[in-house]
Amino acid sequence: MAAVLPASTSTQQPPTVKRRSRTAYFLLAPGMGWLAVFFAVPFITLFVTSLQVPVPGQSGRYMPAFDLMNYPEALSAYSEQFIRSFVYAGIATVLALIIAYPLAYFIAFRGGQWKGLLLVLVIAPTFASFLLRTYAWRTILADEGPITSFLNALSVLPQDRILNTGIAVIAGLTYNFLPFMILPLYAALDRMDPRLIEASGDLYAHPATTFRKVVWPLSLPGVVAGTLLTFIPAFGDYINAQLLGSTGDRMIGNAIQINFIQFRDYPIAAALSIMLMALILVIVFVYIRRAGTEELV
Repeated sequence: MAAVLPASTSTQQPPTVKRRSRTAYFLLAPGMGWLAVFFAVPFITLFVTSLQVPVPGQSGRYMPAFDLMNYPEALSAYSEQFIRSFVYAGIATVLALIIAYPLAYFIAFRGGQWKGLLLVLVIAPTFASFLLRTYAWRTILADEGPITSFLNALSVLPQDRILNTGIAVIAGLTYNFLPFMILPLYAALDRMDPRLIEASGDLYAHPATTFRKVVWPLSLPGVVAGTLLTFIPAFGDYINAQLLGSTGDRMIGNAIQINFIQFRDYPIAAALSIMLMALILVIVFVYIRRAGTEELV
């Protein structure tokens, strides 16, 4: 009687699976290379620069070292700018959300055949230069302009002006980053099934209850994405504070710019940049956890 051979226990993957695995890595290679060249390498260079010390007797020259004292020195010198950046960016983000939500809601549910045109009008200002748009706000908020004159007639301006104040900086931040709030909100609202709102009305829910129980929870991913896309660039912005604010309205981005270009204090500028990125990561992580959308991390 012929012997029965045991079944093969080989775990080798078929050639097709191996080819698919190699293809996946091949497709990932360009993106990973891009991240390595334009993120990892600059970040490492920035961190190394933040640890350098001055070359004795040579202004603006630094040598490699491991001086962690650059970080507490930078923080103690520019803690006020960090706080001001957080406050200005936070207020601008809240204002952008208040303005953007009704607009995104109208486009998503009432836009009809005009949705495309309305979205083009939302993003059209971004086709112009960021610097040009900020300069335009200098004219809009000028002391002799109609907005300032009208508000002065109502006696609501604390300094009888808007330009070169924190109000102007917040207005510029809100305007420049408003499209980054509108588009994620529109995307979240447009995916919502209108029948859910109709069902809520059929169950005699008040419109405010429908918004609180149905619309707002379903649009929360868009709210989180929009607030992050608005807050993060606003936190590190320096153009609005430089062109629309006074010297007392400077943000952390201005401190980095001044140390890098004017003072040529590269380690302090690099240390401020590292701390800015770390602080933003902490804020984003805490915010996402508090918002209950951990899947966005």
